[in-house]
Amino acid sequence: MSATHETWSGRLGFLLATIGSAVGIGSIWKFPYEAGANGGGMFVAFYVVGLALIVVPLMFAEFATGRRGGGDPGHSLTKLARTHGATDGTATRWGLVGVLGVVTGFLILSFYAVIGGWTLGYAVDTALHGLPGTTAPAVTARYREFLASPWQMLGYHAVFMFVCAVIVARGISGGIETACMVLMPVLGVLMVALAGYSLIEGDFMAAVRFLFVPDFSHFNARTALDALGLGFFSIGVGLGLMITYAAFAGADVNLRQVAIWSVLADTAISILAGLAVFPLVFAHGLDPASGPGLVFVTLPLAFAQMPFGVVAACAFFLLLFVAALASAISLLELTVAMLVRRYGWSQARATLLAATLCFVAGIATVLSFNHWAAWQPLAGLAWAKGLSGATVFDLLDFLTSNVLLPASGFGIAVFAGWILPQRVLTEELGLTLRGAMILGFLLRYVAPVSIAAIAVASLLF
Repeated sequence: MSATHETWSGRLGFLLATIGSAVGIGSIWKFPYEAGANGGGMFVAFYVVGLALIVVPLMFAEFATGRRGGGDPGHSLTKLARTHGATDGTATRWGLVGVLGVVTGFLILSFYAVIGGWTLGYAVDTALHGLPGTTAPAVTARYREFLASPWQMLGYHAVFMFVCAVIVARGISGGIETACMVLMPVLGVLMVALAGYSLIEGDFMAAVRFLFVPDFSHFNARTALDALGLGFFSIGVGLGLMITYAAFAGADVNLRQVAIWSVLADTAISILAGLAVFPLVFAHGLDPASGPGLVFVTLPLAFAQMPFGVVAACAFFLLLFVAALASAISLLELTVAMLVRRYGWSQARATLLAATLCFVAGIATVLSFNHWAAWQPLAGLAWAKGLSGATVFDLLDFLTSNVLLPASGFGIAVFAGWILPQRVLTEELGLTLRGAMILGFLLRYVAPVSIAAIAVASLLF
């Protein structure tokens, strides 16, 4: 059965599923800790500029390619390249750009699912044992105790992948769309409430200064690359994910509006996450650059001081689990759609294989937080520079967000800017002549040149 026989039930379903794929723990978990590690305001500035000049144009390009190509990323790029004059050999090479995105999505899901398991683990742990207390050392100790148990992490990783697989196996409208339509609005309401609490109880002005006043000591290629990488990671461009989703979109769907609303929603949730976390970080004297555990250390401090804090904490981590699922199911569907298209497998069979392989790959991430925590694969290598102290998880995160995503994004930008006729973008996105010219310029010159320049600069400095 072709992957494109099924479609979204309507425009709202497609919109919420696209928002769900963008608004996940990349926005709520990763944005605060990346911003904290890169000095706040300068990182946010690079992030917003990267969204406007690179990520949004790429999202437009992927949407147009997906609906016109009608298949998984590899299939769509190959088909459109051949349709518009490329030889079979050249068309196949363009298809490899799409395959690179699928591979990258698989690698991301392997560690994303582990972090997704944390959210469920924290919800269960809080329900059973309550909150660890109102002091930073007590909360940090609970976090470290959780990471020190590989079997516990592995169990929650398995549950996360199982739930994700069940949803994807049910298909587009019956699984992915239904889950996103019900649960995404609830997450948004909770984030607003939590940011409001931080406004009252935390050092809100310190957080505002940290997030919105640039620190020019962080004006460097690494901060820019991290910000661009997060934009790719959070929105999901460069993976071909939007190509996959748009292949199921009917002609009545306004792809341009869906893209803009998705990016705005993702950015709003990311900023809200920062405004929920950093006031508490500064009020409690925590380190904003404390890394991946930032959300799991700071938010329990807030909940411990709230009326009905245990209930609120359980609800938050369950909803964070749902947000993680919304993104994870899109990442899993990326691989599943390719298997269904290329091998004619059923949705259920393809999902079972992809989810199982992803679970196995995630074991390396689980171990990198405990038994392999001291293992730094690139230690002692002069060319590794800032990665010499990186764990397996750190390397996977860096490789996918800062190397593979920009590389596949570069390929998609070149394809959409130089191979795909401008009329395809105009017709699929409903652009005016001026809008098409601006998008074409961004895809031909700004996006690929910016991606290449930042990547090269990050290796040199």
